[in-house]
Amino acid sequence: MFLCFLIVYMQRKFVVNLLFLFAINLIVKPFWIFGIDRTVQNTLNSEVYGEYFVLFNVSLLFNILLDLGLTGYNTRSIAQNAALLKERFPSIFIIKLILALGYFAATFIFAYSNGYNNERVQLLFWLAVNQTLVSFIQFIRSNFAGLHKYALDSVFSVLDKVLMIVFCSYLLWFQNDYTFTVYLFVWAQTLSYILVFIAGLILFFFVAKPLRFSFKDISIIQNIKNTLPYALLVITMTFYYRIDSVMIDQLLPQGEQEASVYAQSYRLMDAFSMIGVLFAGLLLPMFSIQIERKENIARLLTTSFTLIFLPAFALVVFTVVNANEILTLLYTYNPAQGPFVLQYLMWCFLFISGTYIFGTLLTANGSLKTLNTIAITGLILNVALNYYLIPKTGAIGAAQASLFTQLLVVVWQVISVKKIFNYRFPVRTVATLFIYSFLIVVFIVFTKNYLSLIYQLSGLAILALLLIFGLRIVSINDLKILKEK
Repeated sequence: MFLCFLIVYMQRKFVVNLLFLFAINLIVKPFWIFGIDRTVQNTLNSEVYGEYFVLFNVSLLFNILLDLGLTGYNTRSIAQNAALLKERFPSIFIIKLILALGYFAATFIFAYSNGYNNERVQLLFWLAVNQTLVSFIQFIRSNFAGLHKYALDSVFSVLDKVLMIVFCSYLLWFQNDYTFTVYLFVWAQTLSYILVFIAGLILFFFVAKPLRFSFKDISIIQNIKNTLPYALLVITMTFYYRIDSVMIDQLLPQGEQEASVYAQSYRLMDAFSMIGVLFAGLLLPMFSIQIERKENIARLLTTSFTLIFLPAFALVVFTVVNANEILTLLYTYNPAQGPFVLQYLMWCFLFISGTYIFGTLLTANGSLKTLNTIAITGLILNVALNYYLIPKTGAIGAAQASLFTQLLVVVWQVISVKKIFNYRFPVRTVATLFIYSFLIVVFIVFTKNYLSLIYQLSGLAILALLLIFGLRIVSINDLKILKEK
């Protein structure tokens, strides 16, 4: 009886904290993206922000070298045995300091090999510092998660963004003593990360009080060896997600300005992808449990894909049809190629939404060889297309390269899932999704010239809900499967 009560309590605790995590992410991060980051781009010269965007993506290219899977490993091991905490934290902390040296070496070798001047290297240094701090914050959070302190983990997942919003809001809107610069923007981020890192350390030592630093836990080294295939997958995917702006900068005379144009649309795609990232984090343990128990994953796969496709498709069509109006509303600098970049990247977002489902299932299954093959092929295709298209059409070419790459990746993942799990989409689901998509397109196209963006979006939301329940695309029983896992 007590065991049953404990299980129910833990499930309720997990669900409550999961909803809390979703809520704070959906409030804080969109405000950071559209309230702060967008305003910074509008405030700075387009070339200056374009250079920042390029260097920010360079700082992400070798980000996996800061971790190599240690954070996930730490969460799992502490959750299984909290007694390991005192010896595991110091050991991993020291290893991560060593990995940080490797990260800085790889990042600046890349920078100097691409001919970056001293000014760029200086800005890149601070961005690399920020990435290092982020990695250590995520490691501290992994200990909170391992100890089942989900509320602390959730708060620390957005605390840095909250502080950035406060600092950047002051710099942008409440001071007139000096000009806002890209360095102030980056240093505001650095200060936020430092404060969160210190706060996390203090709370951690209060909770766990680790006493010694050593390399005695040899299993950590073995874990790094075991996670190398995963690290290869992450670094490959990071390259074909982030290399576009770097190549725009390298291949065009006015690379910073074109990168700024690309950043305008990429920001929207990145913001919409946030829900997919959270969704994938929820699905990974669900798929893992079903695979371990040898249960049929078809129902969960169909339901999860449907749930992410419904809002994604509506958002994509709405944004594609109203691309020019949306960019004009958001930005002060509106070049002619901007709407075309946004249209290509939004279709790219639709395919990425599919990878959050099928890629997550393959990850849960441990199909790293398949995923690495897909990722490496995608990277090669993306780089080749960028080299061919960017000199011809600039940022539009980079967006086209991303679209073709993500299409290849999601189709390959779907085929792999079909082969491995013998999965087929239910005919009824395919039919209802087709009807839903057709009616969504008709509504958006025919109301474009008669309704403002806000009224069209509101009407779209109402229509989508009516279609979902009217066509019975998702039933209550379908939703129960998410609650049960």
